[in-house]
Amino acid sequence: MEKLIEKAKVLIEALPWIKNFSGKTIVIKYGGNAMVEERLKESFARDIILMKYIGMNPVVVHGGGPQIGKVLEAMKIESRFVQGMRVTDSATMDVVEMVLGGKVNKEIVANINRHGGNAVGLTGKDGDLIQARKLEMTAINPDTLTPEIIDIGMVGEVERVNPKIINALEENNFIPVIAPIGIGLNGGTYNINADLVAGKIAGALQAEKLILLTDIEGVKDQQGKLISTIDVQRVPDLINDGTISGGMIPKANCCVDAVAEGVTKTHIVDGRMEHACLLEIFTDKGIGTVIARFKK
Repeated sequence: MEKLIEKAKVLIEALPWIKNFSGKTIVIKYGGNAMVEERLKESFARDIILMKYIGMNPVVVHGGGPQIGKVLEAMKIESRFVQGMRVTDSATMDVVEMVLGGKVNKEIVANINRHGGNAVGLTGKDGDLIQARKLEMTAINPDTLTPEIIDIGMVGEVERVNPKIINALEENNFIPVIAPIGIGLNGGTYNINADLVAGKIAGALQAEKLILLTDIEGVKDQQGKLISTIDVQRVPDLINDGTISGGMIPKANCCVDAVAEGVTKTHIVDGRMEHACLLEIFTDKGIGTVIARFKK
């Protein structure tokens, strides 16, 4: 009986959040171990389905770097990275599109549908969803100490998001699952960072929340303790003093940009925890770091 009462308490705690977020759009960037371990894949699919059943509109944007790396290795195509970005020539782009838009995307769609959902897979090419441009990357030349442009191939950034196809899917009760591939004005295909795509789509949809699933707990202070909330205005200072560093910098900046474009709250959450999305959304304390504009 005590276990049953505890379950009832959990539902009661979730009730105000369910009420507040009904009808709202939640964009989730899906990646890392949550896409690899079977128990986490099952947990994620169930989270997304439950969100849809209680009236929310989940939109999934996924990565797939490790999966791309394995196929490139099998095809004896060298993987090269510059400042954490995969150098993408035409042969690599073919693999990226095949893996992200094909294998990975369809596996996620099938997993959600197998558990009772109604998901549809997309890339940025579908419905003119993601208009992209070539990413310009610069680095300091050690000899001249001046910035120079580095060409990393068919790597892009988001120029514009056309949310019509997502809106149409949501209106017909489908769950969009989006691969981060964009199309340029000249028809060229671009490989885009999934965090960046998720943030831009969240902004275009004026989403209630952007959730970035990662392989760490969230942003930690210099003593290693999780920071549960951060005002967007504090992010530059936390980067400058080294509190936010390494791979967390682009994630934090992605959150700041999303808030600036109208997203209410952004979350950096440990995707290695089962039901991470539900625990972050439907509990009072949450489990990760919230980056938002808080009222003073």
